[in-house]
Amino acid sequence: MPEFTQRRLLLSLLRQLAEVGVVPAAAAYLDTEAAADDLRAALFAEIPAFQTSANPELLPAVGRHVHEHVEELRRLFGGGELDGFDFVRIHAEQRAEQHFPLEVSLHAYRCGHRVLSQWLRQAAITAGASTQQAVAAVADFTIEYTNTISTIAAAAYVARIRILAEAEGDQRTELMNTLLLGYDESDGRVAKLLKRAGYLEQRQTYCVVLVQPVNAAEMEHPDRARRIIAALTDTLAGTTVRILAGVRNSAVTAILSDRRRLSGWTTPQESLAARLYPLLMTLGPAVIAGLSGDHPSTSYLPRALGEAATALDFAGISHRVVSFAALPVRSLLVHRGAEAVRATPPAWVEALNGADLSLIETLRAIAASDLNIQQAARQLGKHPNTLYARLARIRELTGHDGQRYDDLTELLLAVDCWQM
Repeated sequence: MPEFTQRRLLLSLLRQLAEVGVVPAAAAYLDTEAAADDLRAALFAEIPAFQTSANPELLPAVGRHVHEHVEELRRLFGGGELDGFDFVRIHAEQRAEQHFPLEVSLHAYRCGHRVLSQWLRQAAITAGASTQQAVAAVADFTIEYTNTISTIAAAAYVARIRILAEAEGDQRTELMNTLLLGYDESDGRVAKLLKRAGYLEQRQTYCVVLVQPVNAAEMEHPDRARRIIAALTDTLAGTTVRILAGVRNSAVTAILSDRRRLSGWTTPQESLAARLYPLLMTLGPAVIAGLSGDHPSTSYLPRALGEAATALDFAGISHRVVSFAALPVRSLLVHRGAEAVRATPPAWVEALNGADLSLIETLRAIAASDLNIQQAARQLGKHPNTLYARLARIRELTGHDGQRYDDLTELLLAVDCWQM
């Protein structure tokens, strides 16, 4: 029921209480201190969450809120005007800021209804309004009062949580951008931001992970990205690894950190990237991931981001998680140099790639056979003379001799860059 409608119903019930003689006569018989004690005792006895909370501010706040309710009811039964229940909103916002569960607060209102209903009914009877109509009116008012404050509290709590989430999201985005794009160490504002977030602690090691669905188009759906972040967070929940995650450039981007060593006298722990690799494999076959190497400080995170992006380029269905540290040097050279080779290729590259595919197949077989033509021929199921003929054709097209190590390396690197 909308809050406006509930307030109208409360006003109507208050007028009905006045008509049957409960308001304002019963106010004189309402002992607020006794009611507050009874209500507080009932709440703490029936709701363990109040006692088990580690927040030292919670119990005093609940005690104050109990007094606010009994004082408000005494004021209303004394003929006071119905106001906006600001004390309920303030209490709900404070609980939201402390991340105290909303369902517990709402349960407390339901639990409190029994105590308050009995308290108000007894005061009405003592005041002489003991008719069935008066008692029923008190019961109806107490029910509607509980419904109204529950609605107000829930709305205020959710609104505050949304504001806090947006603010936290903005801070997380600013922090991630600062870490991943690089920063000027002389910038005091940035230093304060990183220190407050705990990213200037000593003996830390850092990695960056990029995660995408196998079908990259799924990243267009925000829910998919949130599920990946949640899965990544859950995967690391049982570890000491800290995670800062968000969405950047159509991939879930996570900065992961942990202690490199406990102190300057202890042995460094196993590589963070090495510990993360098997955990990332548990994310399932629907996603692929690229993992950077370890880095000793936040100033290296832009480099780590580049490493993770490179590793992600090599990931696929058959190799879902790729660690940058495990990439072969040859693969890195081809990956980094492919664009430059394609932009200004040697004159012979296009001719070689446009020729019979068996020529490139022969070059790869010779490389795999350590330049042993006889072994390469057996690998291809051909006569050695066939390979010699193909090598002659390659020399004719490129000017390079496939039987020489330097020439063979040049040929295969150029071909791989051209074909990438």
